[in-house]
Amino acid sequence: MDFPAPHPAALGAAPDYRLAFQLAPVGLILSRQRHIVDCNERVCEIFGATPDQLIGQSFRILYPSGEEFERIGARMAPILNQLGVYADNRVMRRVGGAQAGQPFWCHVTGRAIDRHAPHAAGIWTFEDLSAQRPVTAPLTAREREVAAQLMQGLTSKEIGRVLGISHRTVEIYRARLTRKYDASTAADLVQKLMGGL
Repeated sequence: MDFPAPHPAALGAAPDYRLAFQLAPVGLILSRQRHIVDCNERVCEIFGATPDQLIGQSFRILYPSGEEFERIGARMAPILNQLGVYADNRVMRRVGGAQAGQPFWCHVTGRAIDRHAPHAAGIWTFEDLSAQRPVTAPLTAREREVAAQLMQGLTSKEIGRVLGISHRTVEIYRARLTRKYDASTAADLVQKLMGGL
């Protein structure tokens, strides 16, 4: 759908889209083949990096592990192919600054420019959730993925389908998370994951 350009009189002057991109209140990345083509100031703040540290790099630099980068990329491709958009909450990794290497919860939303080639080019937003949801226990890559799905309210069977593993395997990871977070029930675990308690 094409939207008409706003009338210049309504804005006072022609809009500066580059400035709007740079000063957007959410992190923005333009991607090509899962590499960062451009990013705004907020992304640099979120990941503790400079544009030079990010532009030209693979998205892998933002993930806690290579296996998460690969699995999430494989999981999002058919959804982008079908819907053109994808969103989730996941653990990402700070790139630089005083918190370099630290994991944090992030809400990620993306749109494929061409949904039939989902990783060819896209627009991605990043929102830092660490103030509301700090990472308080060291988690493995798979524990982080199961935790993200638990916070979406999915059952073990549903998580198994999303992650491509058996629901029994999900139960093993749920039990590990329950121990790590010293949770008494499934609801208590989700509450502790959501609040970072």
